[in-house]
Amino acid sequence: MTNEQAAQRPVDPNAASSSRSDLLALATFIGVAVMMALSLWNVWNLGRLGDRVARLEAGMGARARPSGPDPDKIHAVNTTGAQTKGPSDAPVTIVEFSDFQCPFCARVVPTLKQVEETYGGRVRLVWKHLPLRIHKDAVGAALAAEAAGKQGRFWEFHDRLFANQDKLGADDLKQYAQELQLDLVRFEADLASADEKQRIEADVAEADTLGVAGTPGFFINGRFVGGAQPFDTFARIIDEELAKLSVAAPPRPASN
Repeated sequence: MTNEQAAQRPVDPNAASSSRSDLLALATFIGVAVMMALSLWNVWNLGRLGDRVARLEAGMGARARPSGPDPDKIHAVNTTGAQTKGPSDAPVTIVEFSDFQCPFCARVVPTLKQVEETYGGRVRLVWKHLPLRIHKDAVGAALAAEAAGKQGRFWEFHDRLFANQDKLGADDLKQYAQELQLDLVRFEADLASADEKQRIEADVAEADTLGVAGTPGFFINGRFVGGAQPFDTFARIIDEELAKLSVAAPPRPASN
């Protein structure tokens, strides 16, 4: 058959329709396959997302759990030479590792004052320094507080620092010393003393040994309590410690 004869041959309409049907069926099959693949991919990807969310939530839960020394153990804390308030023979000793620039440490100051007012001579407070690296003025404030302590004014200076946490620069510290009528020459000499630096470094090293990573951290007769806890948390442990020694706890008004 010549090309001219082939060109003149009539086209079979049934064959053309069959070809179009085949193409449509093939396109439909491909479309369905693609949709199924996308659906399976979405299911798999959502599964991975769920796994990531679960891991994230687990991590957040781990971070939310309090860390630090075991609260069920009795820890020995060195209080020699530390700043204290209250009778040396008090049945309960509360040791606080703290940072003058830490907002949580400032938050617990009124709570500790309530503890003092409630328990009086039954409780002794002991201060230990733990200036955190994220607080640029914390070390200077700690040194200044120790320098004030050399003149018997540690706790007054302590209160000034916590009342002015946004003003802990060198000039501010000297101003507080002046307001408390300290000997400024002696204050500045003690502020630069290697002995005070070593004391603070020793406190930081002890906190690390004990496992205290954040502030404030407390040891109530050696029992660890982390964070700015409410008064009731302190009172419960103090009452337990007094009961062990057969010392009566002071009466308190019932909470509503």
